[in-house]
Amino acid sequence: EVRFRVDWTGPTVPRRGATMDEATHDASSVEAEETKRTMDPALAKMYDDTPPQFAAWFRAADRDKDGLVNGNEAVEFFNKSGLPTPVLAKIWVLADQNRSGTLKQKDFNRAMWLISVAQAGYDPTPAALEKHKHELSLPQLEGVESLEIAHQSNADKESDGDKHDAHPKKSPQVTFSKKKKKSAVLKPRMSVKNCSSISEGLKHIYNSKLKSIEATYLFSDFHSPLLRDSDFDAKPTVMMLGQYSVGKTSFIKFLLDGEEYPNALIGPEPTTDRFVSVMHSHDRSSVPGNTLAVQRDQPFSGLAKFGTAFLNKFFGAYMPAELLESITIIDTPGVLSGEKQRLERMYDFPNVVKWFAERCDLILVLFDPHKLDISDEFKRVIGALQGNDDKVRIVLNKADQVSTQHLMRVYGALMWSLSRVVRSPEVPRVYIGNFREGPYESEENARLLDLERDQLIVDLKDIPRRNVARKVNEFVKRVRTAKIHMLIISALRERMPSMFGKEKKQKKLVETLEDVFFEVQRKHNLPVGDFPPLEPFRDCLKAHKIEKFPVMNKVALKTLDEVLENDLPTLLERFGNPFDAEG
Repeated sequence: EVRFRVDWTGPTVPRRGATMDEATHDASSVEAEETKRTMDPALAKMYDDTPPQFAAWFRAADRDKDGLVNGNEAVEFFNKSGLPTPVLAKIWVLADQNRSGTLKQKDFNRAMWLISVAQAGYDPTPAALEKHKHELSLPQLEGVESLEIAHQSNADKESDGDKHDAHPKKSPQVTFSKKKKKSAVLKPRMSVKNCSSISEGLKHIYNSKLKSIEATYLFSDFHSPLLRDSDFDAKPTVMMLGQYSVGKTSFIKFLLDGEEYPNALIGPEPTTDRFVSVMHSHDRSSVPGNTLAVQRDQPFSGLAKFGTAFLNKFFGAYMPAELLESITIIDTPGVLSGEKQRLERMYDFPNVVKWFAERCDLILVLFDPHKLDISDEFKRVIGALQGNDDKVRIVLNKADQVSTQHLMRVYGALMWSLSRVVRSPEVPRVYIGNFREGPYESEENARLLDLERDQLIVDLKDIPRRNVARKVNEFVKRVRTAKIHMLIISALRERMPSMFGKEKKQKKLVETLEDVFFEVQRKHNLPVGDFPPLEPFRDCLKAHKIEKFPVMNKVALKTLDEVLENDLPTLLERFGNPFDAEG
């Protein structure tokens, strides 16, 4: 039996290209290595405990007194260690665990101990700190010897003030014994006080600039609903897809350390007939889909457009599990096959899958050796994943049930079946294994299955680190889509007559919509791949009166360009590795 323990940490912030690529790559590798093992309790205690010196240093480094040490403040303070900039860049990556671009006291403690490790001549990694923690002393920082004295002096003054008549108190002034040349600092538009993370910055940009434009140009009628704050705050999500009885729910049970989520059913017959969002809570409970769709703290409000028929087949399952503290898992009904294709669902299954796919960080499509056929509905579901190809992973589950010779033939048949429906020149990544509790039925391929299972677990563990990058990527795609949508809507409006013949003109514009697309693309030199699918857009257009569409707003168009050219680069720069500005 093979078990694992996932050590889930914060997401990775995308950073601008700079001269510190090697240091950042090394630090990321160290982090990945750290997540493969449980942290030594003594090491965790070092991070949690705050020596008086670290507390004083934290207050000194926190120049704006917001309770956080931001990147600019860290550059100025950490440089007093005398360590090379690439080493400090590596220490920042390891200290900023939540990728917020700021350090709390605990993160600052971690950075100080890693600086001590580097000054002792070792590679500043958690492994080196754990190995040499008993021989380390506090780090040596140039010019900060007087901090303890200044802190103690201030404490004495406060004590005297309590005994005598109080005078207006002044904030303690920290002086350094030697001045250093100022390091290069970033001057972003957004301050840490206003935005504490990239997700917060994206939310700010959307609410202040993009949301009103989307509402004016009816973006939600043609594409996706307006975003809520909960969409930006949502945890990373993994979705399971596949035919019935290929092991989707068993896989989830395996990931949750053998615990079934509330109301889960596992069996050889079709069991899961609903979409289930498996989420973290301190007690086990379930919430109906209609309730989830109206909760402000959940990112499911957009599902209301699929109607009550779908929401009756959707519910949330809450349970305590370490994995669920970092991600949300979406279990799905088995895709119909054979005679079951004649049974029609009461909702648009492929479009529901598409809605979830756009918001997921990873999509696992499961097969087993005895269910390699791809039905018509399965083909439509795979088609709904188009545009999210980078998120899709193929899993050949229950591979321990066949011999090596048969496994080779099954793998070939699976790849042939996929080639008929996956419209991509790249071969999708396929994992082979048996993802359930218990020993393998056949040990013939045990070594291969162990390696494949470990590789998939590494991929799953990396999801929280990629979450912020995924949000930025989806946000950029949304802004570009909104820009093209505005140009199309405005172009249609301009072609409408002001008085007579409106109905006739609308009918002609709908029929020749491809000509409008081509003219907008040529006039504004836009990539063809950024345009929406023609037929779905045409169908939506039929339900609207073009004469009521808004005209072109050049200020709004300029705002969208500013988001792409200024606001987003500034945000990413602000929360990148601050030591990349050096060098």
